[in-house]
Amino acid sequence: MRGEAADKAKGQGITGVDGKHMQIGEVAARTELSLRTIRHYEETGLVTPSARSQGGFRLYTETDVARLMVIRRMKPLGFTLDQMRDLLDATDRLDATDRLDADAALGAEEREALLERVRAYQREAAEQVEKLRVQLSRAEDFEGTLRARLEQDAHTARG
Repeated sequence: MRGEAADKAKGQGITGVDGKHMQIGEVAARTELSLRTIRHYEETGLVTPSARSQGGFRLYTETDVARLMVIRRMKPLGFTLDQMRDLLDATDRLDATDRLDADAALGAEEREALLERVRAYQREAAEQVEKLRVQLSRAEDFEGTLRARLEQDAHTARG
C-alpha cells in the first residue's frame, strides 16, 4: 500500500501489509469480546491469529472475526469449549470442501457426517433458545408484577 491507501488503512486500525489484518484491539471492539477472552480462546485452540506482525502482535482477518462471532454466539447457549471446537472443525472442513480445495475433498459419507454434526448443534441451539425464551417470559412477568406493585403503592399513597 502506498500514499492514500496506506493512510486510510492506518486510520482504520488495519495493520497488515495487505490491509486485510487487524490487531487484537480492533477485533475486540468489533466482536465485543475482551482482549483476555480472545487470548483465552487462542490458548484453548478455538481461534488462531492468521499472522503476527514483525513486532509479534497478533493479526486477525475477517475469517478470524467470523470465527470469534460463532464462539460468542454459542457461549450464552451453554455450549462447552469442546463443543465449540467440534462445530468449528466441522464447518471448517465443510468450508474447505465448498472452496473446492483439492486436498480437502470429502467423500459423500464424510460430508453427510459433518452436516449431521452441524444439524445436531443447530437442534441443540434451537432447544436452548426456546429455554431462554421461557426464562425471558418469566423474567418479564416478574418485572411486570413488581412494576404493578409499585404503581399500586404510588396510587394508594396519593389517594
